[in-house]
Amino acid sequence: MSLLREASSRLWSIRSSEQVALAKRAAQITAELQQGVTRPYKNVIDCSWGDPHREGLNPLTFVRQVVAACLYPSLLTSEVLPVDVQLRAKGLLGECGGGSVGSYTSTAGIPKIVQSVSEFISQRDGAVPSSPENIFITLGSQRSLMMVLKIFVKNEGTIQTGVLSPVPSYPYFNMALSMQGGVMVPYHLCEEQGWKLKVDELSRALHAARGHCNPMALYVINPGNPTGQVQSRKSIEDVIRFAAEEKLFLLADEVYQDSVHDPKCEFVSYKKVLFEMGPPFSSSVELASFNSISKGYFGECGLRGGYVEFVNLDPTVMGHVYTLFSMDNCAAVLGQIILDIMAHPPQPGDPSYPTFSEEVRAIQDTLASNVQRVQTVLGSLPGISCQPIKGGIFAFPQLHIPPCAIQQAKEAGMEPDVFYASRLLEETGLCVGAGSEHGQSEGTHHIRLCIATPTENMEEVLNRLSTFHLSFRSHFS
Repeated sequence: MSLLREASSRLWSIRSSEQVALAKRAAQITAELQQGVTRPYKNVIDCSWGDPHREGLNPLTFVRQVVAACLYPSLLTSEVLPVDVQLRAKGLLGECGGGSVGSYTSTAGIPKIVQSVSEFISQRDGAVPSSPENIFITLGSQRSLMMVLKIFVKNEGTIQTGVLSPVPSYPYFNMALSMQGGVMVPYHLCEEQGWKLKVDELSRALHAARGHCNPMALYVINPGNPTGQVQSRKSIEDVIRFAAEEKLFLLADEVYQDSVHDPKCEFVSYKKVLFEMGPPFSSSVELASFNSISKGYFGECGLRGGYVEFVNLDPTVMGHVYTLFSMDNCAAVLGQIILDIMAHPPQPGDPSYPTFSEEVRAIQDTLASNVQRVQTVLGSLPGISCQPIKGGIFAFPQLHIPPCAIQQAKEAGMEPDVFYASRLLEETGLCVGAGSEHGQSEGTHHIRLCIATPTENMEEVLNRLSTFHLSFRSHFS
């Protein structure tokens, strides 16, 4: 087994053991509290998930009204729902087989909704053309990633397919890659420069991997998960040039595109930059970009909906792509319906627009406020450093863990950040993610916490974390 394969397997092992153990323990403590067990806290706060509704943010009224009407069409004959909700639901039901959300759809999704997504992409990218034939709706971006990996990852022969993947990263991608028989080629984001993606690091990782595997693709996450960086246009251009020179397939995970908190930053899609760079890049670089209803202000993780758009794939390859996606049946219809709303939300003049815009603004303001509080509180604590959170829904602070604590963690057979997170959970009832789940530079330790939560909950999270951290450092100093 190559060193790269070992690194990939190790990430998966951590995900399937230590982090899962934290989640199970959090559930056990919750059950114990419900049974009357006395602890120094009344409840468990789990901010290890990237699930806005689980963390306490409310779903959007218009989304739930349309979904409710589609599930129970009898509501369309009442005066309970606004007129634009009724019209949207009637139109969507008309696109469903038999007028029911319980019917199958086309492989790529309901044609009208695929067209809506295509129009959304084109409008987002300043009229850059988007073709419905290149879009597939799936059960979320995770499923899209899994399907795309199946296209080019080969698990036969002695040379495995390699994919350049950021460290830190989204652990599901690395797990999916391992399951397909591929190997992660880790490139490290520069924490000292705000988790910047540097092309010279991409080059180092690529050349180190050759001979161990066959690197064929480059995976990027923008805005970052768990790091919260937002790539500049110049950075994206540099990555595209690198991919073109090295003939790498680009995988652009852009699910946090509507979660940019820094007013000095702007989300720009890889596709937009690619086309604005012009030939030969715009006609030759192969790209798959991903989006989802699970993140941002929609936060509909449980209703499952996402899409992938392919750019510059050969028609013959697209034929194979269609065949592959056909084997996966169709995406959940409710997720498709919400994608349609994401693509075309209520507009000024619509009856639902005032409520919709107010709810979206409230969520955005909550995230912005939480970012400021997290940066302020963590920045005031000794032994913690946190790079600016410019986008996404996570904070990923670095812990400067005392040597005595590191030694005790090793004796317990635990990663130091897992040791920290375990004690944090037991002593305060606060469950966070361990940085080792996402990958991190050797000798560094991090935790990940979700900021997509009501402000009062964020304050309680920060209070528990601050109290514990100071006690932890005092105990192990």
